Amino acid sequence: MGSEMCIRDRRMKDTRKFLELEKKIGYEFENFQLLINAMTHSSYANEHHIPYSGNNERLEFLGDAVLEVTSSEFLFHKFQDMPEGELTKKRASMVCEPTLALCAREIPLGDYLLLGKGEEATGGRKRDSIVSDAMEALIGAIYLDGGFANAKEFIHRFILNDIENKELFYDSKTTLQEIVQGQYEEDVHYVLVKEEGPDHNKSFYVEAVLGNRVLGEGCGHTKKGAEQQAAYCAIKKLKSKKGDLCI
Repeated sequence: MGSEMCIRDRRMKDTRKFLELEKKIGYEFENFQLLINAMTHSSYANEHHIPYSGNNERLEFLGDAVLEVTSSEFLFHKFQDMPEGELTKKRASMVCEPTLALCAREIPLGDYLLLGKGEEATGGRKRDSIVSDAMEALIGAIYLDGGFANAKEFIHRFILNDIENKELFYDSKTTLQEIVQGQYEEDVHYVLVKEEGPDHNKSFYVEAVLGNRVLGEGCGHTKKGAEQQAAYCAIKKLKSKKGDLCI
């Protein structure tokens, strides 16, 4: 009896959480189960003996395709004189794992994920690979529930918005180096602070350092992604201090 009450309480809590997520993203699902599936990581599904169709991997596959079409159309119209090769490179940087993770954190999508105990314990809620996959799964769920127009609206609102700031993130390491070169003789270097998790799913923690000062910190599924995140955080900090590097 007690275990049944615990299960019921947990489901009610999850439902309230997902209703809150609907308000955050400005979309109300007709088929609420699609939203639940989009937020269900495979680790949670395995722990609770949920069928494979109940986790978010298939929705991620679908959402990835919808995102590619929408971002391609966006770039096609925005950069009318840009060659095909440059458009392809720009699209790749816009929908890569670190960028999608950045967009997901602005919701913040990680707070609404259903994770297994192991993933929860190792910081999966903040891992780029997990939150970026959930972002694509959510796109796939919206597409199935409300069609392409609603999925496109979501993508424009949460991924293709503030494009200038996101372009800064795409090339953050180069941009940060250009900022400090104008004021200092030293170069920015990146220090791997720690890494955790199994070999197939590691998280790297990196600091962007100038001299003996830490300008920014980042975490990513790869060292490159962590460095990119650290550089971006450093740029945001410098911009907020109007170029003052004394942090």
